[in-house]
Amino acid sequence: MKLELTSTRINKVVGRKEIAFKVVEASTPSRADVRRDIAVLMRTDLENVYVRSLEAKSGTRTTTGVAHVYNDASTALAVEPKHIITRNKGKEASKAEDKPVETPTAPVKEKK
Repeated sequence: MKLELTSTRINKVVGRKEIAFKVVEASTPSRADVRRDIAVLMRTDLENVYVRSLEAKSGTRTTTGVAHVYNDASTALAVEPKHIITRNKGKEASKAEDKPVETPTAPVKEKK
């Protein structure tokens, strides 16, 4: 996969970099692959990168998109919409949300 940054805008108010990129590959890349490559390219942790959109251009091998790279993960979780966080976390986030929280119960006493 060949990832090329087309523009970078620094948003100091929010504490992030807004990146537009282009990927050249035979098929549409997964959000996780793009997210990992941007994290490596920007030299930051994976938790700081959120892919906002991916758009495959029909008839070509090009996919364009937008990603936000935050200075820290807590800012990212506070600013990014929940659906974007869920899309970027993938299956592990949906599994964590689906698990019911177990509450401890008192032992049941048997009657004699």
